[in-house]
This record gives sequence, C-alpha cells and structure tokens, in this order.
Amino acid sequence: MIITKKALPRRTFLRGVGVAVGLPFMEAMIPAMAQSQTSTQSGKPPVRLMFLYVPNGIDMENWNPSYSGTLGELPRILKPLEPFRDDMLMVSNLTHNWARVLLDGPGDHGRCSANYLTGGHVVKSDKSIYVDAPMSMDQMIASQIGSETRLPSLEIGMEDPRQSGNCDSGYSCAYTNNLAWKSPTQPMPPILDPRLLFERLFGTTSDLSPAELEQQRRIRTSVLDFVKESANALARELGSTDRRKLDEYLTAIRSIEVQIEKAAKDPTPVQPGMPKPPGTPSDFEEHFKLLTDMVTVALQADLTRVVTFLVTREGTSRPYREIGISDGHHPLTHHGGKRDLLAKVTQINEYHVTNFASWVARLSTLKEGNGRLLDNLMLVYGAGLNDGNRHLHDDLPTVIIGRGGGTLKPGRRIVYRKETPFSNLHLSLMDRMGVHAENLGDSSGRLAGLDEV
Repeated sequence: MIITKKALPRRTFLRGVGVAVGLPFMEAMIPAMAQSQTSTQSGKPPVRLMFLYVPNGIDMENWNPSYSGTLGELPRILKPLEPFRDDMLMVSNLTHNWARVLLDGPGDHGRCSANYLTGGHVVKSDKSIYVDAPMSMDQMIASQIGSETRLPSLEIGMEDPRQSGNCDSGYSCAYTNNLAWKSPTQPMPPILDPRLLFERLFGTTSDLSPAELEQQRRIRTSVLDFVKESANALARELGSTDRRKLDEYLTAIRSIEVQIEKAAKDPTPVQPGMPKPPGTPSDFEEHFKLLTDMVTVALQADLTRVVTFLVTREGTSRPYREIGISDGHHPLTHHGGKRDLLAKVTQINEYHVTNFASWVARLSTLKEGNGRLLDNLMLVYGAGLNDGNRHLHDDLPTVIIGRGGGTLKPGRRIVYRKETPFSNLHLSLMDRMGVHAENLGDSSGRLAGLDEV
C-alpha cells in the first residue's frame, strides 16, 4: 500500500500475507472522495441498505402503536428501541399479496420468505425451485453498485443452512432458508459460521489449497499481526482524530477474533441432539452480537453496502432457553388465542428487538464524516408474516432505522392505505441507493412521505 500525505483513497486496505483489512471512513479520505465521480461524490459517505428478517410473524397487538405521526411511547415489543425513536421510521399497512394462499394451499412460511425481497410468486415444489422474479431487490442493487465495494453483497443467517428437502407443506427448504436470490432458481445462502464470515471479510486466501489454509490457521494468532506494519505506516500519516479512529477500529476487529476463538472452544450444542456448527456460539445473544459486530466493521470499512440477515429461518421451531422458553418458536405461534402461548410469542418478539436495539446502540456511537454511521444507513427490521397464528400477509411489521443519507425523515409512523404493495417500499429504497427500477413484483409505484416532515 502506498501512503501519501495528500488524500487517502476511500477503498484503502491494510494488507498482509493472505489478508486485506478495509478501513473506516476517515477525515483523510474526504479530499479524495470530493474528486470522485462515484456514489460518494462531494465527500459524502455512501448510503447502505440492510434487511434484518425475523421469522414466524409478530404479536401485532404489542407491535403497532395506537397512533400515527410523531413517535411517542412505543408498544411493548418495540420498547427497547425507544432511545432511538428519532432515528426510527415505522411503515404500516404494506402487503405482500403473492405470499398469500391464492390457489397454492398451505405453505405460507415458504412463500413469505422467498417472496420478501423478490415480490414474486413462488412455485410450490421441494425439488425444483423457482421464484417468478428476475432476482431479489438486494441483488438488483448489488448488480449495479457492487463493483464499488469489495463484496457486492453480504448474506448472513443464524440457523439451518439446508437448501433441499421439504421444509413447509411441499415448499423446498431453499425457500424458507434464503432471502437473497440472484436469479429465479439461484438463492444466495447465508453465512452462519462467524469464523467463515470473518474470513470472507478479511481473508484473501482463495488461491490456497486446503492444506495451506489449515497451516495458515494454525500459525495465525490474529489477522492484525499480518497488517501491523501497514497499520503503523498509515498511523504515522494520519491526524490525531483519524489515528484514534484507526485504533478503535482495529481494537474492534481484535475483539471479534477473541469472540470467535471463544465460540470455537464452546462445546455446548445449539439444542439437545443437534450439534452446533464449528465456531458458532450456542447462546443466541452471543451469536447475534458476534455476527453484527462483523457487519458493523464491514459497513465502516465500506466492504459492502448491501446486507441481508436472516435471524433464524422462516418456520423455525428453535426454543429460546436463554429467556426460559423451551417450546419451539413456530408451534408457539399457532397459539389458537391461548394467552399463555401468545405471551411466550410476545416474549420472543421482544427478545429479538432487545438484541437488535443493542446493536443499534453500538451503531449510534459511530462517527462518519460530519455525522454518524446511522445517518447513512437504511436498516430495515421486519417480518414476512403479520400474525403467525393466522398466517396474515398484510400490515407486515416493518421499521427502518437510519436516515438514508438524508433521504428519510424518521421519528414517525406512517400508516398507508390498506393493501399497499410491500414492493413499493423496495422501489423507494432502491432509488435511495441510486438504482432505479420501473417495477418489482406487484408494485404500484413509490411510497410517498418517507422524506417529508
């Protein structure tokens, strides 16, 4: 890497043997970015889009506020996000019509997951898979702006990597286990193992043999050991603010490495009878934090601008013993109105949001340019089902955290007309990523009001 005292390129990497570590946004990058003709022109940080999907629907009674307009006190499930109301935009009454039964019969979990980002009709089969859409909206974005980053997109999950077999009433596991689709027949399987995610973000070892990879793992104590000389050289050329930011960033990477090593030595199974993937923590909260810490680094370093995160697969029967629930999540959502079962569903929904809010809290402290990283994010949290008991596909629970580079006006709840296509949101977010599409799924246009006070 050649370092000068002029301007630091936005895509600067610290390099070592088999390793490339991207850098966060720094003041030294602003002169170079001001001359750029890419999406980061005028020295502005890029806008990033991420979808974080939770399965099996939501207890909507404890999700939707009783009001629209300016956000005030939030319902129980969203309560952990109250400190971030000014960065939060709720959108209600969005519908995915093609995920409904129509003439296909049971299988809502398979349909809603595969339909979520594609907006397309899902062909019912557990052998040959097909989504009636060119690709999911995240991949449409990645295909146009992905060349500007090291990774065009990043797909992450927390459970069950199966891509074949019957996972829901005749629908292939490929439908329930993926959000991103590169083509009608090609899903983009998520990375579950934190160690593999770490190597994808920071390793450049694709040309090494399995034996060479294993030898490198044995001798490597830290990825930072391989870029120490490069990091020290860079630090000497930076101002005090950027040196502090570089130190904090590299410290965060080392913290992730320590977590991965700890997880790799943890013998606890994910659940009785199910061996855990190597390097994956058995505890939900620890697993979630480890993955989101790495996503944060990837966003800071502009390694990618498009991320999908499947928080356990659709239709999952995972128990949540971390909060005292041994029942499977999916069976609980078929509560039939029984208050004791519904209370557990609410508790799981709240637990998911609590972990999400902890991540938002970490993101809210990160500076970028003249503002915060959150100002340049569109972090969509939601589900492909409304009520899991009735398998409803209207009024899909959806919140957006961040300001989209100044193109979103958060701090509000917008209630759209019933049956407004969810794909209208996709088109609106794609526009903010600099990618224009005439239509997607059953879209009828863009969503009005996202950028209005």
